[in-house]
Amino acid sequence: MALNSFLIALALVVLVQGASFGQDERVRYDNYSVYKVKFETSEQRSLLKKLVEDRENFRLWQEAQDELHLMITPSALGELETVIRKTNSSAKLFISNVQELIDLEEEANIKASRDGSFGWTKYNSLAEIYAWLDEILVAYPAITESFILGQSYEGRTIRGIKISYKSNNPGVFIESNIHAREWITSATATWLINEFLTSTDELVRDLAQNHDWYIVPVLNVDGFAYSHEKDRMWRKTRQPSDISSCVGVDPNRNYDSHWMENGGASSDPCAEDYGGPNPFSEPEVQALADFVSSNKDKINVLLAFHSYSQLLLSPYGHTEEEFPPNFDDMMEVAKAFGDAVESLPYGTVYRYGSSSGILYPASGATIDWAYNEQGVEISYTIEFRDTGRYGFILPPVHIIPNAEEALVGIVALLDKCEELGYLKLK
Repeated sequence: MALNSFLIALALVVLVQGASFGQDERVRYDNYSVYKVKFETSEQRSLLKKLVEDRENFRLWQEAQDELHLMITPSALGELETVIRKTNSSAKLFISNVQELIDLEEEANIKASRDGSFGWTKYNSLAEIYAWLDEILVAYPAITESFILGQSYEGRTIRGIKISYKSNNPGVFIESNIHAREWITSATATWLINEFLTSTDELVRDLAQNHDWYIVPVLNVDGFAYSHEKDRMWRKTRQPSDISSCVGVDPNRNYDSHWMENGGASSDPCAEDYGGPNPFSEPEVQALADFVSSNKDKINVLLAFHSYSQLLLSPYGHTEEEFPPNFDDMMEVAKAFGDAVESLPYGTVYRYGSSSGILYPASGATIDWAYNEQGVEISYTIEFRDTGRYGFILPPVHIIPNAEEALVGIVALLDKCEELGYLKLK
């Protein structure tokens, strides 16, 4: 971004206050902006990432091999400009006011809630999702079964639903909303549940009836509730730290698989990717691990829903120097997903590769633990829409298109898994 553009931006916000946070108020992000910062070298990346150590002014939204997405307070634009100069990198504004997007999302949610029904024209709260699950279980008692993973740090129940039309099906496990602010994930997971039970489309019926589905709509229940009630941009769990006033752990860095290796998570409790004081320190992560471990002989495929970036990511996350033995197969499966999604009228493009290869080291993640420690040979993180226009605050109008893409992609993914022999009963 040209320096004069930075000066204009600074002039526009010089008298504007940043986020406010009262005891009984929601965190606000008035005039917080989000920039795509492009870099070429590891030295540039290192200097740019030092900015997010100042958590009051900088938040890392997304990271790739040559790009960072940074949310910035109005008062910190000058510091960003200085670092851009120093590193000879470039920046482009893509969200000028984060709070405006949050307000528009809230307005859409309120409008869609007026009739009191559950649906996919809004983002539903944890209480609404659980009430709807109860209705589903009553309406389809022969096909659905409730399961409980455990309790969160704050005592909330972590719930899942199993959908099974017949015995001797391969199993697909879906983890959703491990990161609190990624609301599109639970919206997509609940839409899929509804489709598996109600669709009359022959392709969907075949998909639903010939696989057993284990779906956890919201894993990080405390963080998800907090993101609805207090801070829309909250990512982590809500367990306090023994060594810091900062709260929460990145649950997708807390699994006991190459935990904290190769810079794949932070040891700073204030960081968004804090791996925790030890593996499985978070009860939510331990609960999912216990369930998957107890049912691993029934699970052929594990999919972890995330946003944003439009990516399909496979193990390994802890290193880009090594590849899983069946990496070529996983890339073939990922290509099938991407091709199917792109064939829809929306034309959405997904890239694919290993977590560390496409993005950055990310150790202690769900998919690596499932693959490395539980023998789930097909294990992916799916990063949903978009690539930065809205980021985490994807308008509700995108819910159904995103979910349709996920459905078509999963159909193709499982078809390719069947072709390659990954859906045999264990």
